[in-house]
Amino acid sequence: MRIDWFKNNNNTAANGEFFLPELCLPEALLVLVLLAELLVLVLVLAEPMQPGFNWVRLALTSLFVQWIVLLSAALLCRLRPQLARLPAAVAGILCCLIVVALALGCTAVADYYDLGGPLPRSGEVNLYLRHALISLIMSALLLRYFYLQSQWRRQQQAELRARIESLQARIRPHFLFNSLNSIASLVVIDPYKAEQAVLDLSDLFRASLAKPGSLVPWSEELELSRRYLSIEQYRLGERLQLEWLVAGVPEDLPIPQLTLQPLLENALIYGIQPRIEGGMVRVEADYNEGVFQLCVSNPYDEGGEQKPSRGTQQALVNIDARLAALFGSRASLSVDRRDGRHFTCLRYPCARPTQEARAI
Repeated sequence: MRIDWFKNNNNTAANGEFFLPELCLPEALLVLVLLAELLVLVLVLAEPMQPGFNWVRLALTSLFVQWIVLLSAALLCRLRPQLARLPAAVAGILCCLIVVALALGCTAVADYYDLGGPLPRSGEVNLYLRHALISLIMSALLLRYFYLQSQWRRQQQAELRARIESLQARIRPHFLFNSLNSIASLVVIDPYKAEQAVLDLSDLFRASLAKPGSLVPWSEELELSRRYLSIEQYRLGERLQLEWLVAGVPEDLPIPQLTLQPLLENALIYGIQPRIEGGMVRVEADYNEGVFQLCVSNPYDEGGEQKPSRGTQQALVNIDARLAALFGSRASLSVDRRDGRHFTCLRYPCARPTQEARAI
């Protein structure tokens, strides 16, 4: 039981689910500095008003508070991996104690060197108590905000995972049924090829189901699609010609699972099956400056146009929905016809290495 507890907490830290953010990042430091300045203004304005505004008092208070904030951010950032292994309540209490200790330490230094002016000994205890309570209250409020933010993000991620898994569950039966239809057409024509196609299909589904997740490496998606095309090659024979222009794509580039295969299926149904002579299906992929682009094209005869099946249209809508869920508004799926070819292209920003669905 104790081993499982440590394992779960290590996984939480590794996945970045700890409620305390990376305070060393420039964005986080900027927010902390601005919040500290607001606190300074509140502290200065809370004192009895004088005929002239005490700018020196404001500057010294600002310097004092900023030192506490920056030291606290640096120390908590340093201790974050260790704190992430603890329960959230314990980690929160330790964070508050660290901030209070730093506040008392800075108060002692300022008092020893008279940085805030000489203090009467009778008010010294009240000063330390005041600074300790202020730092405790502010750190507790800020940590509570961080915790609620992390819970909100976790809920959003859970809803997103559920949505993606639902979309993934819709496309798998579609993939299976179309593959079985292709195999069924071979049973009468060539039983041996039909048997080989069934074996290929079993390998294909073993590969697609072995590693559940919304994103897989490009190399796995490419291998899965090539196995699908080997099944279709049994049926279409020399009518199906393929051209792969994908050499520039890193193998570990993340791509939504079962994305390339529906695009290829669309190309076969739309551009190869209606043509007696068949045609060339071209797959072009490129990764440049953090953006991945994939295009699948097939021959297009305007005079003999044949609309794709309803299932194919659903697959394209499914892909578009998954791209939007995973990569936001910068992802796109487009359809274009030019130079006698039908193009289905997608693009989205992505970083390496591959991210699994559980880390979304």
